[in-house]
Amino acid sequence: MDANFSISLNRSNEMLHESTGYTALHIVLWVIQGITFVLGILGNGLVIWVAGFRMARTVTTLCYLNLAIADFSFLTTLPFLMVSSIMKKQWPFGWFLCKLIYTVVDINLFGSVFLIAFIALDRCICVLHPVWAHNHRTVSLATKLVLVPWILALILTSQIFIFVTIVNDPIGNVYCAFNFAPWADTPQKLLKVVSTVMTARGVIRFVIGFTMPMSIVAICYGLIAIKLYKKGMINSSRSSKVLTAVVVSFFVCWFPFQLVALLHTVWIREILLGRMYKALDILTSLLEALAFFNSCLNPMLYVFIGQDFRRTLIHSLPASLERAMTEDSAPASDTTNKSASPPIEAELQAM
Repeated sequence: MDANFSISLNRSNEMLHESTGYTALHIVLWVIQGITFVLGILGNGLVIWVAGFRMARTVTTLCYLNLAIADFSFLTTLPFLMVSSIMKKQWPFGWFLCKLIYTVVDINLFGSVFLIAFIALDRCICVLHPVWAHNHRTVSLATKLVLVPWILALILTSQIFIFVTIVNDPIGNVYCAFNFAPWADTPQKLLKVVSTVMTARGVIRFVIGFTMPMSIVAICYGLIAIKLYKKGMINSSRSSKVLTAVVVSFFVCWFPFQLVALLHTVWIREILLGRMYKALDILTSLLEALAFFNSCLNPMLYVFIGQDFRRTLIHSLPASLERAMTEDSAPASDTTNKSASPPIEAELQAM
């Protein structure tokens, strides 16, 4: 996921890619990434079409539409990353695409988890404050608030704008890498700058970009579960099952990668000095493929969760997606309807 550190380019790849086993592993990973790209582009494209053009605009469809856009935009970068990996991390696409591709990758990294937390907060508000939600939970308000996850993701991607650029190694190979050379005039200062910036990046990614949003999701789920238990409503609706599956799949796919990324942060100096590089590189490649695969999972979850598999196959995919994401109650509108809120049982059906 991360571009190379320019400070480490002098190792000339340390023969990492020359062993047969290492090459075979990467061929398998490239095949997995190719499958992820095809399934993800088709699936998320279908979700964008259905949620954006076929369905009535509601808060729920707006949230899932933004999540699909995040995954779709990331998947468009995957061919570039695959070509770079095949070329032993060299970058043939120029300076502009260097910054653009890794910016999109980082925005997806932050944006997806922020959107999932946003959806969980929305569900929690519907359950805990149904009267307020009935009167104020409008598409217009949601359209404004859903920009917040994107803005936060863009801010947290600022390191890409500042430090990532085209870098040449001593033998003329071109890489898209974090270049810290302009920020230090000696190797010792360079090592210090790299350690500081990459440690900050690692902490931000793990704490703000993963742990905090997942904690918000866990708290929201806990509050929802308590409310459901008190009301004796133990059976969740289809939409609630979809959200649960989306959260679980995201956690399973991304947590191992985030954990290894945190290890990169803890051992940053050892990695920069060439120690433990190969083992972490192999592990990172494996978990990176798993994290990428999450971008093609959500459309499948929208279709199959809560549905009998055979029955799903005989229905059109757009119809199945529409049933998975639609709100069972009347959609929130931008009217000034101030009528009494429906009972909590009816409100929960919107989940």
